Amino acid sequence: MNDFLWWRDGVIYQVYVRSFADSNGDGLGDLPGLISRLDYLGNLGIDALWLSPIYPSPDADFGYDVADHAAVDPRYGTLADFDRLLAEAHRRGIRIVLDMVMNHTSDQHPWFQESRSSRDNARRDWYIWSDRPNNWTAAFGGSAWERDPATGQYYLHLFTRRQPDVNWRRPEVRAAQLDVFRFWLARGVDGFRLDVYNAYFKDAGLRDNPRRAGLRGFDRQHHLHDMDQPEMMPLLRDLRALLDSYPERYSVGETYLATPAKAASYCGADKLHAAFSFDFAGGNLLYPWNAAWIAERISRRESVFDAAGIWPTTVMSNHDVPRAAGRYSRGEDDAPARMATTLLLTLRGTPFLYYGEEIGMRDISLGKNEIVDPPGKKYWPLYKGRDGCRSPMQWDGSEHAGFSSTKPWLPVHPDFPRRNVAAQSEDSGSLLSFTRSLISLRKATPALVRGEYVPLTARRGVLAFLRTLPQRKVLVAMNFGRRETVLEVDPHAGRPGRVLLSTRQRSSGRSGSELDLGPHEVVLLELTSG
Repeated sequence: MNDFLWWRDGVIYQVYVRSFADSNGDGLGDLPGLISRLDYLGNLGIDALWLSPIYPSPDADFGYDVADHAAVDPRYGTLADFDRLLAEAHRRGIRIVLDMVMNHTSDQHPWFQESRSSRDNARRDWYIWSDRPNNWTAAFGGSAWERDPATGQYYLHLFTRRQPDVNWRRPEVRAAQLDVFRFWLARGVDGFRLDVYNAYFKDAGLRDNPRRAGLRGFDRQHHLHDMDQPEMMPLLRDLRALLDSYPERYSVGETYLATPAKAASYCGADKLHAAFSFDFAGGNLLYPWNAAWIAERISRRESVFDAAGIWPTTVMSNHDVPRAAGRYSRGEDDAPARMATTLLLTLRGTPFLYYGEEIGMRDISLGKNEIVDPPGKKYWPLYKGRDGCRSPMQWDGSEHAGFSSTKPWLPVHPDFPRRNVAAQSEDSGSLLSFTRSLISLRKATPALVRGEYVPLTARRGVLAFLRTLPQRKVLVAMNFGRRETVLEVDPHAGRPGRVLLSTRQRSSGRSGSELDLGPHEVVLLELTSG
């Protein structure tokens, strides 16, 4: 593709930095460790890295409580290390996307320390204070308001009480926040992931949210007044103008309480480049694993994004939800993980690959006293938090899985002696080899990147669709069942032709317009006319 655009056509790999590679033996991943693994990432075929927050933080929410937006936490390295990461990544053709946490700060941030010092401090209204808290609830449990004894008022926090929400309505706050983007753009950062961006603005009158049925306090409200306020749109225009003043810079938003329509509404030529709609990323009964459900989710997404002319994103896992392999696989079986990877890399949209998914990492299991994630501590055992999907990367079979020379901040999964990068690199049938092959095929096949999505009617348990360009059609078929079945391809679509990729050895297995599919098989074929 002569007009390749990295954020649209490439593959973005999410690195949870503190769990990726530890270079100094303190049990935490760091920037020098990440630099040491760039060749691996380049060989995997990814085009960009999205880094979890690397800023100074007291870790009340593991980096999502930022104490200084224009520095690097010493545990991860220095600004010089970050500059070296940028240079080394760019030398390999890899872009860098930073996680921007701008809805709130740490309560240790200098802005908040000033704000809480007195009611007449110049930065008092840089945060949201009230004499009488409304009924808003925090996502991590309890009231969204915390009384500050020093001044007798309450401050707003949509997450932990140590993450006060900033007041984006103040022009000085808006200017200071945009200056943070300028700081990192000047250093050469290629893009930004905006954490819970649609919660930046709150209702000016702090009106109560309407109530509804739900399990947790946060779920028992319609979040009508604490997010998705109209003032967000002018801010996005200003941010987009800033990004467009640099070449090929990118913004992608984490849409809070996402739907495809909501995510798409924040995207466009003068808004975000993209926003997560989280169509397949979830760990509860609302996210089953069957062909019919997935087909419906794809159709719902396509009907919104395609109609709006917005480029979608595809996410199977991230640092907030259980890993795909653990959600859908049983035991050591990686067949469902291969199907999840296939969806990620063959649907229309930018794929975001979470670290370790390429080797099928599973969530770790922790006892109550081992949990460190705030909502896990709050809601155990109903909800055990997000620690499970944040365990150290499994590089090899040595002690601590090659992640560190000492005990890591979270335990390594017990399966690391057999499930690791080194072992799978030597196995042509491994999930890692499959992922590399599929990324390579995607890059070599424009229809898989830019092609129209065309769903195909299939037997129960089979998901099949086309990715089509005027001169090429690619059939993607997945058998979710444990028995062999047949996919009948409409002759008008074309005849099954050359096998591009399959999870079983096949040189034929097709007759006329029929394609036989083995149990849990994934196959990509060219279609020929006539």
